[in-house]
Amino acid sequence: MWHHLNDKQNNQRREEGQALHPLDEKIQRLRENPSRPHYQEKPYIRALEASFHPLSRARRAFHCANFPDVTKPSWLGGIDKRVIERFEKEAAEMNKRSFKYAWVLDKLKAERERGITIDIALWKFETTKYYCTVIDAPGHRDFIKNMITGTSQADCAVLIIDSTTGGFEAGISKDGQTREHALLAFTLGVKQMICCCNKMDATTPKYSKARYDEIVKEVSSYLKKVGYNPDKIPFVPISGFEGDNMIERSTNLDWYKGPTLLEALDLISEPKRPSDKPLRLPLQDVYKIGGIGTVPVGRVETGVLKPGMVVTFGPTGLTTEVKSVEMHHEALQEALPGDNVGFNVKNVAVKDLKRGFVASNSKDDPAREAANFTSQVIIMNHPGQIGNGYAPVLDCHTSHIAVKFAEILTKIDRRSGKELEKEPKFLKNGDAGYVKMIPTKPMVVETFSEYPPLGRFAVRDMRQTVAVGVIKSVEKKDPSGAKVTKSAAKKK
Repeated sequence: MWHHLNDKQNNQRREEGQALHPLDEKIQRLRENPSRPHYQEKPYIRALEASFHPLSRARRAFHCANFPDVTKPSWLGGIDKRVIERFEKEAAEMNKRSFKYAWVLDKLKAERERGITIDIALWKFETTKYYCTVIDAPGHRDFIKNMITGTSQADCAVLIIDSTTGGFEAGISKDGQTREHALLAFTLGVKQMICCCNKMDATTPKYSKARYDEIVKEVSSYLKKVGYNPDKIPFVPISGFEGDNMIERSTNLDWYKGPTLLEALDLISEPKRPSDKPLRLPLQDVYKIGGIGTVPVGRVETGVLKPGMVVTFGPTGLTTEVKSVEMHHEALQEALPGDNVGFNVKNVAVKDLKRGFVASNSKDDPAREAANFTSQVIIMNHPGQIGNGYAPVLDCHTSHIAVKFAEILTKIDRRSGKELEKEPKFLKNGDAGYVKMIPTKPMVVETFSEYPPLGRFAVRDMRQTVAVGVIKSVEKKDPSGAKVTKSAAKKK
């Protein structure tokens, strides 16, 4: 087996006319030619920074869903020399050589020790047409909750499929994650997808067209059942390890006539942004920054956020004024749907705001706590029967809260929506129905028809995603007695 060598050893091998490990060759090329268009030196971004967007290019966020053994490919551009050297060293020290190129996205200590992606990481790169933000979501089932949060922010899903013998079969099996990721992405509103058949360099024989065709046929069949149109989904055969078909067309895959991965990203249609709707901004995190104060961070899902606006945070009803709005370290006059922003609020302590709270315009349909809501639910993966009183965790936008299935109202046909049974005693795998739900803690949800990102959810139990659904109606509580800061009161 090859071992990655240090610079001195590499220089010695080169002088002796010996070949380098493919990864060491790539790293050497990056160092020697940093001005190459797709490897320009760019700053390493922190989680939740948004894509840079000059007026000539569109803003776009991509969700990258990965099966756990799939190394995240090196097409994630903008890898600067210091970062390359750091992750090269760290990966070697931790004995995680196969995760070498993924290391730039796996920043948390817990991730490093386990060798899998846990949190949602953001990574910026550019194509000829767009500046893009990759939201790298965990492939590992332990962390499906975080993947759901990442998916809810995405405009396009990039489904990475392990093409090796056994690897693909595990992912596409009844309990496999390839199936689960595709269903989650569609239910949570990510309507555009690119499928990457990865590890083509490790098929039998190498770069096998027959294996690619087999995968395309089987995955297409499943994606059609989920709700996608496979004819509109590019299936790109790639090798993340060798770099085949990621940026440039590979001679190893000359039988493939479709786009490279980078070209496929440029073919994605930009979704319409609902800026004319009332503001909804689910909080991802809340920070206390010295000299500035409290800074909530999140993505604008609908509406517009501006400095000077009076915002109400649901579910508590806390109302305050926005002092400033920033994206990618630049002050904004307005933040639009799709923008990941931080905004400074007046006279509010960090403890008063939490992940899962929703910022809204206090004068235009402000967000309120849900007393109960009725949802259309599809049971995906539950070992038994679900009846009234069932209390799993509901993942909706950035909120993760236990809810009670208060009443199963009807059982319906999944495809036609026709009622099959009124007030059934239970729902089981494959069933769909309307369910009245009651949150066990204060939370904000909306109807899918009015605010799609706040009206779709996943249901988790036993560390599994057991169901997905959309919200049809919400009964809201009266927000009496909520705190209003002095600056907000003056503006009212």
